[in-house]
Amino acid sequence: MDTFSILFTSVGVFYLVVLTLLEIVLGIDNIIFISIITDKLVKEDQRKARVIGLSLALIIRLFLLGIVSWIMSLTEPLFSVFGYSLSGQSLILLAGGLFLIYKATHEMHSSVKGDDENSKRKTKTRLSGVIMQIVLIDIVFSFDSVISAIGMTNDIQKETHGGNPLVIIYAAVIISMIVMIIFAKPISNFINNRPTIKMIALGFLVTIGVILIAEALGEHIPKGYIYFAMIYALIVEFMNIRMRKNKGESEL
Repeated sequence: MDTFSILFTSVGVFYLVVLTLLEIVLGIDNIIFISIITDKLVKEDQRKARVIGLSLALIIRLFLLGIVSWIMSLTEPLFSVFGYSLSGQSLILLAGGLFLIYKATHEMHSSVKGDDENSKRKTKTRLSGVIMQIVLIDIVFSFDSVISAIGMTNDIQKETHGGNPLVIIYAAVIISMIVMIIFAKPISNFINNRPTIKMIALGFLVTIGVILIAEALGEHIPKGYIYFAMIYALIVEFMNIRMRKNKGESEL
């Protein structure tokens, strides 16, 4: 089977759709983080930071796919602490989880204190700092995304009778990133223009940080529960927004 012909088979198309949806779902964490952190920039730099951030995420994921064998070797334990075996992957997830919890908690504190407006007045020199933070969290989320995609490699090879699964994974990563770049601005505006939605998103990031730390220590927690909880919280908040709107209209 030719390298790219797998993309034009029914099985190839099926796995391409599945992997693309998987990458988009796993990229929600990334979009939320980028949406919140870029809100501190001046307007003309916000779009630039979003595009650069997601483009770097794409580059990082494609690079990691190119060194798949090295990534898989990172799962080998390096040392143990308090009975927990830590590998290279565990250390990356642990650092990412701690950073995510710190950043989300700091943003919560700033929002509660009302520091957002003062933060937005800062100069454009903050753009490089924001991009650096985006790159750091991109690396963590990219590991999660790539490892999840690689986990489906054996199934793809069996279904396609020896076809190259990396072609499908590369295509899925590129398509999912294009979709996220397109929808990053409306998602960012939606979150940052609604303080209660922003607080829910920050709480979601804290939870993701806790999950990353748990996974670093060998405890697997299905993310489906977390996504369900977030969707449920958003539905309740939408109902509250609608209720407040109707109440305001009835008082006029």
